[in-house]
Amino acid sequence: MTKKVFLTLLLWVTMFVSGNAQEKEKISQSPKLVVGIVVDQMRYDYLTRFYDRFGEGGFKRMVNEGYNCKNNHFNYVPTYTGPGHASIYTGTTPQNHGVISNHWYNKFGKEMVYCASDPSVKAVGSASELERMSPHRMKTTTVSDQNRLHTQMRGKTIGIAIKDRGAILPAGHTANGAYWFRGKDEGKWITSTFYRNDLPEWVKAFNESGKAKSYFKVWNTLYDINTYIESGDDNNEFEGGYKGKETATFPYDLAKLKDENSGYDIVKYTAYGNSLTADFAIAAVDGEQLGTDQITDFLAVSFSSTDYVGHNFGVNSKEIQDTYLRLDKDLERIFKALDQKVGKGHYTVFLTADHGAVHVPSYLKSIKIPAGYFDKDALKTKVETFVKSTFKVDSLIENMSNNQVFFSYEVLTKKGINTEDLQKAIAHFLLQEDQIDKVFTRKQLESTNYTSGIAALIQKGFNQKRSGDVIIVLDPATIAYSKTGSTHGSGLTYDTHAPLLFFGQGIKKGSTTQKTHIPDIAPTISALLGITFPNGATGEVLSFLLE
Repeated sequence: MTKKVFLTLLLWVTMFVSGNAQEKEKISQSPKLVVGIVVDQMRYDYLTRFYDRFGEGGFKRMVNEGYNCKNNHFNYVPTYTGPGHASIYTGTTPQNHGVISNHWYNKFGKEMVYCASDPSVKAVGSASELERMSPHRMKTTTVSDQNRLHTQMRGKTIGIAIKDRGAILPAGHTANGAYWFRGKDEGKWITSTFYRNDLPEWVKAFNESGKAKSYFKVWNTLYDINTYIESGDDNNEFEGGYKGKETATFPYDLAKLKDENSGYDIVKYTAYGNSLTADFAIAAVDGEQLGTDQITDFLAVSFSSTDYVGHNFGVNSKEIQDTYLRLDKDLERIFKALDQKVGKGHYTVFLTADHGAVHVPSYLKSIKIPAGYFDKDALKTKVETFVKSTFKVDSLIENMSNNQVFFSYEVLTKKGINTEDLQKAIAHFLLQEDQIDKVFTRKQLESTNYTSGIAALIQKGFNQKRSGDVIIVLDPATIAYSKTGSTHGSGLTYDTHAPLLFFGQGIKKGSTTQKTHIPDIAPTISALLGITFPNGATGEVLSFLLE
C-alpha cells in the first residue's frame, strides 16, 4: 500500500469515526427543559391579525427564532378544551385517548362525567368538594409521561393552568404536580391527592404573597383604544360583559366588580388571569428547579383566560385584542426568565391552542353571512316524540348531549327493537330538520373508513366505548349558545385552524404551509428527546423542523 493510499484511508476512517461521534452526541443530546404552551381558544389568525402590535420578545420571538406551522389543524371533532389538551400531549385523538368532550354521558354509569373529575381523590389546598381531580379518565400516556419513564422518573413534570383540565391532562399520569386556580373567595393555586398530600412550600409562599389579590385593579387597554383597529367597536350588541356594569366597554374596575362576579373568578375572565398564570409558571421554574441539570424536565402551561374572554366578548372584541397584546408581554417575561434560569439555547418551547372559535353568529348575520343559533332542548323533545310515535315505546333515548344521541340498550333488548333500524330512523328524521347539516350513525362509523372531510374528523373523535349512537353536525356558524360571545366545538376551520410554533434547542428556523395536525406535536417532541412515543400516538414526526 502506498503512503498516499494509506493517508487517504486514514482520513476516511477519521472522518467516519468523527461523524459517528457527532451523530451519537446529537442523538443523546436533549434540552434541559421542554415548555409546552397551550393558549386556550387561540385562532391562528390572532397571530397574524395582531402581529404588528406584538413586541419582539413573545410571539415574534418564536416566529423569528423558531418554526411556524401555518396550516396546522385539529383532525377530529369535537374541538373542546379537554380533548384538545389530551390530543396535544398524547399524540392521538379522542378515538384512542378517550377524552371525548369536557363532559360526556357515561352510558355504563348512567351519568354525566367531567373529563378530569375523580371521586377517589381529594383537593389539596382547598376544602372544596368540587376540586377532586385527576387524569384517570385519559386512557393513554402523554409525551410527559414517556419522558418520566425514559428518565427513570428523574425528569420532572409540572402542569399549570387556571383551568384544572388544562393543567392535569398535559401533565399526564406520572406528573410531580399539576396546579390549577381555585377562585371564588379563595384565590389560591391548588392540586389534589392524586399528586401529593400537601402543597409544596413554594406554592404556599406564592398563595400567601398576595399576587392574585393584586389583580383586583382596573383593566384598561394596554395602549390607546383608538389604535385597536384590528378589532371591532368597543360598544356593540355582541358581547356579554360583567355583572354590575351596564356596558361591555373599557375600563373595568375589578375591585368594584368582584363581589358580583364570584370574587377571584373575575380575574380568570380578564387578561390578568394569564398574567397570574405566567407569574406562577415562573415561580414553578424556581420552586421545582426545572431545567437545572442534564435530565430533561417538562413544564406544561395552559393560558385559560383567553378562552374565558373569548366566550364572554367574542373573537372580534377589543377585549380579546387587549388580552393577546398582554399575553405577548407575559410570554416575553417567561422566555426571559428561562434564558436566565435555564440558559438560552438549552430549552425547547412549543406553542399551540386547544381549539379556535367562531365569530359571534349574531354579528355574522348582521353582515349577511349565514349563521345562526340552535335550540338543542327543542330538538331533544322532537326526537323523543318521533321515536315514541314511530316505535311505540317510551325511554328509547337515554341521553342527548354533545350533539350525540345515546340509546337505552336495556329498552331496545326488552322490546326487541333492532339497533340499526333505530339509528337509520333517527338519522333520516334529523336530516329533515333545519340547521342540521349532516348525521352519522354508529353503524357508519364502525364499518366505514373515512379518509377525508368532516366524516373523517367525526370518526377520529368517535370512541367506540364512550361515544353515542347518532352524531349530529350543525350548519356552519350555527351554535347552541347565547346571542353574545363566541364558542367552539365544530370541525370547521374557524375551530380547527390553530397556531403551532416551535423554538429553542433542536428546532430549525423557518415556516411551512404544509398541513400539520395537532397529534403530530407529541411524536415530534418525542423524536427530539429520543424517547418512546406516547403509547396511543397516531401523529407523525414533523422531521422538517428538527435540526
